[in-house]
Amino acid sequence: METENHTCLYSRRWSIVRFMTTEMREPTFWILTVLAAGRRHGYSLLRETAEISDGRVQLKVPTLYAALERMTQEGSVAVDGEEVVDGRPRRYFRLTPDGAERLRREVDRLEANAAKARERLIARPALSIAFGL
Repeated sequence: METENHTCLYSRRWSIVRFMTTEMREPTFWILTVLAAGRRHGYSLLRETAEISDGRVQLKVPTLYAALERMTQEGSVAVDGEEVVDGRPRRYFRLTPDGAERLRREVDRLEANAAKARERLIARPALSIAFGL
């Protein structure tokens, strides 16, 4: 039992280290962003992800649930209840503290990248004039 728990902890630590060193996929970014506003069920996640990404991310149902399963295993998302509405089951998901931290790190990374690109774009005309380009 101890070894099993140790392996589970090791796997979770490895995932956290991996999160810190790799960029996040765009669908994952938008799913976590939607969940940052509160718990959501699958259909709501599909709709809001498309809406806030200005249509750039159009998730299919199997893709969404595969991503949610992966993020649940990684500890970024947790199941937050189920209910039946009009005879259809709904499962709700919420952002965990680890998921919020992961999203915050990705936002920081994207903002830093955008700031560097903006600096280069602003400097570009000055370089063009200085070097006759």
